[in-house]
Amino acid sequence: MLEVADILRLHAPAYRQQYQLLPSQQKVLEDLVRCRTPALGGQVWRCEREDCRFEQYSYHSCGNRHCPKCHGQQTRRWLEKQRQQLLPCAYYFLTFTLPAPLRAMVYAHQKKLYALLLHSAAAALQKLAWDPQYVGGQLAILAVLHTWRRDLLDHPHVHVLASAGGLSRDGQRWMHAKNPAFLVPGFALSIIFKGKFKAGLKKLGLFNPVPAAVWQQKWNVQIQHAGRGEKVLEYLGRYAFHIAISNSRLEKFENGQVTFGYRDNKTQQLKHPILPAEEFIRRFLRHVLPRGFVKVRSYGLWNGHNAEKLEKARTLLASQEPPASLGAEPLQKSSPVPLPLPLCPHCKVGHLVLVASLLPQRTRAP
Repeated sequence: MLEVADILRLHAPAYRQQYQLLPSQQKVLEDLVRCRTPALGGQVWRCEREDCRFEQYSYHSCGNRHCPKCHGQQTRRWLEKQRQQLLPCAYYFLTFTLPAPLRAMVYAHQKKLYALLLHSAAAALQKLAWDPQYVGGQLAILAVLHTWRRDLLDHPHVHVLASAGGLSRDGQRWMHAKNPAFLVPGFALSIIFKGKFKAGLKKLGLFNPVPAAVWQQKWNVQIQHAGRGEKVLEYLGRYAFHIAISNSRLEKFENGQVTFGYRDNKTQQLKHPILPAEEFIRRFLRHVLPRGFVKVRSYGLWNGHNAEKLEKARTLLASQEPPASLGAEPLQKSSPVPLPLPLCPHCKVGHLVLVASLLPQRTRAP
């Protein structure tokens, strides 16, 4: 199968010479071309049957969070942990998107402004949720940063999973969302989200470069029901540890041209853009996050400092039935699936056993 690493091996060296890269982008290029190759070491497995003795080499993963081949197990562990944190209530799924004129400035100040985007979305939502005419309580909020569209162009936005209710200020009551049609009004949430981000820019000293028209336009906020939260968690889990494109979306790589596929959100039509390898790498690297940046953040009842409040909310919810209008499929805890025995792919009878370990090659990628 065609991989992003195949494109990088051929064209990243020339790209590096032509463009100045951030340290985080340099690290991604080095790691991805070495991932699951002899450069990182690995193991040798051999079939136990004397009449087969087939050998298979298994190389180590790079572990870089921007690698399309890594983090399958980490995603599953994260999903299981988040499922255990889910409260037995209904949820809403929200999306907060920055206007296009802000995207260049946000990219130039990624660490500060991505953090501000996450904080502004959560703070705006909680501010409205405290209002007793909507909820009157503290929500459980999970926010995940996305920076891309399906064509790999810049599109910074935040996905939020929020409980359809919250813990009262005195911590003694679970307050259900007052209106079964929405959690909070979208038009008001958009205004407050804009105001939070604007105040943050002023505090950071980044307000003046912003065009005045940005503050006159409506900021896009979408709100929709999310059942009991399980399906939205699975959706977020696919992006929590992955970069903007998976290897499975790559279709062709010929004569320095990369073809990949995606489904247009508006028209639902399949599209197959063809990009020069240089442009593909440029778009890919635009979504490499600064080192140490946390793209998945918990707020409200899911914040680690509110563990006691979370358990109180769980106890209160266990003693009452959720409103029928907000109910959905019951939350089902998944049972661990035992790993299959490693059968020999050659004879399909014997099992593979570990016979040797391979040390990493201490050389840097070109």
